[in-house]
Amino acid sequence: MNSEWLNKPVPALNKEMRESALERQGMLTKPPGSLGRLEEIAVSLAAMQGELKPALDKVRIVVFAGDHGVVDEGVSAFPQVVTLEMIKNFARGGAAISVMAKQLDASLEVVDVGSAGELDALPGVVVQKAAAGTANFCQQPAMSEAQLSAALNAGREAVERGLAEGMQLFIGGEMGIGNTSPATAIAAALLKCDAEELAGPGTGLDASGVKHKAEVINRALKLHAGQLNDPLSILQHVGGFEIAALCGAYIAAAQNRVAILVDGFISSAAAMLALQLKPELIEWMFLAHASAEPGHQKMVEAIGQTPLLNMGMRLGEGSGAAVAVTLLRSAIALHNNMATFAEAGVSEASESEEDSA
Repeated sequence: MNSEWLNKPVPALNKEMRESALERQGMLTKPPGSLGRLEEIAVSLAAMQGELKPALDKVRIVVFAGDHGVVDEGVSAFPQVVTLEMIKNFARGGAAISVMAKQLDASLEVVDVGSAGELDALPGVVVQKAAAGTANFCQQPAMSEAQLSAALNAGREAVERGLAEGMQLFIGGEMGIGNTSPATAIAAALLKCDAEELAGPGTGLDASGVKHKAEVINRALKLHAGQLNDPLSILQHVGGFEIAALCGAYIAAAQNRVAILVDGFISSAAAMLALQLKPELIEWMFLAHASAEPGHQKMVEAIGQTPLLNMGMRLGEGSGAAVAVTLLRSAIALHNNMATFAEAGVSEASESEEDSA
């Protein structure tokens, strides 16, 4: 497997800049801690960027697309051709994430890392296929080692393209009919729980459909039980190409000191894998939102962060993370531009007043 780059360490945050940012927060014209998590976000971004006044002018969104052999088991409410149709929709600017990227003035790239169909050249779409869809993981491993390596590297190379453009924040999105099934399988393998505890409606399954999906995933977990002993093997046996690309992208972004905003259910499965490989990556990561997929709460608990938003979203594409960009930008605008007590000529609370408060 050509993935030696995975061994490159993830750097620690700039502790000195963190202390300086905390000190600045303490001097701003507000009671200490009164802006809640907005203060924490600003301080973290300062430590990530090594700048007392961080910036988020250059946000990069990359949507990885791939198809899944497990759809043959009837685990999705939509036909597989929708993956290809949505790639075209991204290129035309008609998808939710396309609209949001434009609103945020963020760059948007789509990477076809494994769709089952063929595409003509499309603006903003990079074709870098590991294969034309994964295999049905109920019958065999979802991908070969070489395909896994190709998908991981597609994520790394997407980050490198962003770095060349001065990327300050990375958002990974995904598109792939049926991809809540591999995401559920990955999470179940990592959490060592039954698929019923995590499986949800995905694109719109009813209760019987969700039950069937859980049964299919449990069958796959049983088939590959002897191989689900490390993150890369889990990814190879029950994962998806777009999930592998997301995992690779998260690691590469953190290795290069870039903040990461994680989207919902599928992206969280990739984040869990990345954290298993590089636990220190957690310092570079924000969980954008709590997905409406029922199993996401368990994934969030395992990751150990509180999502920034809870909007009842479950679209994917990076859309929930895109919504959270405005929150991050608000945090740094306040941090960077509020006056200090000295600048504003406002009296600070005395120590005795603070104690009595």
